Amino acid sequence: MSRLGGRSDGTDADFAATRLTEPAYPQLRLNSAALENNIRVMAAWCRDRGVELAPHVKTTMSAPIIERQLAAGAVGVTVATVDQVASALRWGHQRVLVANEIVDRSGLTRVRAWLEEDPAREIRCFVDSAAGVKVAAEIFDGAAADLEVLIDVGTPGGRTGIRSLSEGLRLAGLVRVTPGLRLVGVAGYEGVVPNSRAEDTVTAVDRHCRLVRDVYLEAAEFFETATPIYSMGGSAFPDRVVEFLPDRGQVPGTRILLRSGCYVTHDHGTYAAVSPVPGLIPALSVRAIVLSTPEAGLAVVGAGKRDLPYDAGLPSVLSVRTADGALKPATTAAVRNLFDHHAVLTGVSGVDVTDTVDFGISHPCSAFDRWPDYVLTDADGQETDVWQTDFRRSSLAPGYAPS
Repeated sequence: MSRLGGRSDGTDADFAATRLTEPAYPQLRLNSAALENNIRVMAAWCRDRGVELAPHVKTTMSAPIIERQLAAGAVGVTVATVDQVASALRWGHQRVLVANEIVDRSGLTRVRAWLEEDPAREIRCFVDSAAGVKVAAEIFDGAAADLEVLIDVGTPGGRTGIRSLSEGLRLAGLVRVTPGLRLVGVAGYEGVVPNSRAEDTVTAVDRHCRLVRDVYLEAAEFFETATPIYSMGGSAFPDRVVEFLPDRGQVPGTRILLRSGCYVTHDHGTYAAVSPVPGLIPALSVRAIVLSTPEAGLAVVGAGKRDLPYDAGLPSVLSVRTADGALKPATTAAVRNLFDHHAVLTGVSGVDVTDTVDFGISHPCSAFDRWPDYVLTDADGQETDVWQTDFRRSSLAPGYAPS
């Protein structure tokens, strides 16, 4: 059932019945047809290559989107923080991969409590250090369920993760002899390089994929599961990942698990330029109103850094409409810079105060976290519903059980 009213014709009755139910500008807008297309396309891409998908839901943190990803065949969800685990459990998801280290005692204590509440749950995380193994062992000493961990393989100058094969094997051996922990696989992240298809970038991605594969094959003797996990993430280079998969014959029971997340909405920027998955459609935009045209060729729109991602490039102008929603095809404009709540457009023609501008965004992971509510539209851009995100910091104590 839609929570949105129709457009008003300006009467008093319309003001009372409709205007107060319409979301104010600016709006984050999600095209449901494009969303469903992207979920279907990525599910088929993974199925055709014999790999499983546990999408990284930090991109959206939106229950309705995640439900659709799982309905299309995803085998679980990936998150980045313990608070995000809490959200996933609250939404009823039992298989949760934390693509990160958990080294704080409070976070580990919460994970232990959740695992002991329900033995059917699978909550796994990464390790990359003896110190991390030590603190986890202290919390899980005597626990009813072991903490299942994957060796995290990183890149020089990058994020977390061991940097060499020898380091990975030492850590795998340590986990194997540590009570309370169980080694169930190896993970890497090939997206730590710039998102481009430049030759040196692809070479760096391939080098990382080879290292992760080597660590996985050599560490197999330390695995404590019949179905070890080889996991890679990212939406920019999944094609390179599948070029360097481990031979399942060498490690029986191997499960290949991708953690791609940004594919679900795609974008008009970085992923549109580098994604190797054909058929993905940008599904996300921001609509804002023109507040001022103070100089010739310049317009100021009511959306800025608080509303639009800008870490991977400025937003692009997709279209301009009148206040009544009529498309203005003859307009020109480009984003020059962003302030907190304003975007300055230059090269402007045909744009007037009260017009609305639809912006395409780059990097959806930096879009959803700005919005507690966003507008769902159909393929024609008509508003059909309002969905929510959940990026809150959770205060749920051990003992919490999802309803």
